[in-house]
Amino acid sequence: MIYFEKSQPAPECLEREKSKASGDYKCDDVLDRLKSDFCNKCYICEMSSPPSINVEHFVPHENKVDLKFSWDNLFWSCAHCNNNKLARFKNLLNCTQKDDNVELRLRQSCNPFPFERVRIEALDNDARTIETKSLLEEVYNGTTKLKTMEAANIRDALLREIQDFQELLFYFCDLKPFGDKAIVLGRIEGHLNRKSSFTAIKRWIIRDNPCMREKLGYLLAE
Repeated sequence: MIYFEKSQPAPECLEREKSKASGDYKCDDVLDRLKSDFCNKCYICEMSSPPSINVEHFVPHENKVDLKFSWDNLFWSCAHCNNNKLARFKNLLNCTQKDDNVELRLRQSCNPFPFERVRIEALDNDARTIETKSLLEEVYNGTTKLKTMEAANIRDALLREIQDFQELLFYFCDLKPFGDKAIVLGRIEGHLNRKSSFTAIKRWIIRDNPCMREKLGYLLAE
């Protein structure tokens, strides 16, 4: 998870739909605004351009109209993550609240080897950090057989991203020849940008390596 800034004010249609008996919170430009705000990434697993998209309620609305139509409560999610979260997780770190500092409260990592699990480490004892850790572990590693198969597909995509990213890091450090170093640096920057898939895990690769942190740590500040 990384920080995403929600655009303001809320789409005007939400108030209109809220007053209807069968109003739809996915009205007018809600979808376009959410897609843009979340860089077309699932806010939980961080996969870019997810093939199946849900408008997810961060706090389960449980038929409470105010929560159902609250702009601040609508998030961009893939179906896999939404089906894992549902209404079971109600006390998560909020990635649209900068003060929650979600990226630095959870170390996320995955070794670039086949069949590796994603490891999530809570860096404080706050109840919301612990609950967010539990959700991410389920999302990336699975629980039921079907969800474990879905999680494996996400990890396959993650592995491809990590392999490409680490290859660029080798090139950047002159361990392999690769033409113009500035071009490589530009591609590394692209991987570390919040629009990239699995940004948080890539950023932790930099943080956890003293040499990379010294050379590229400045790219982590946005």
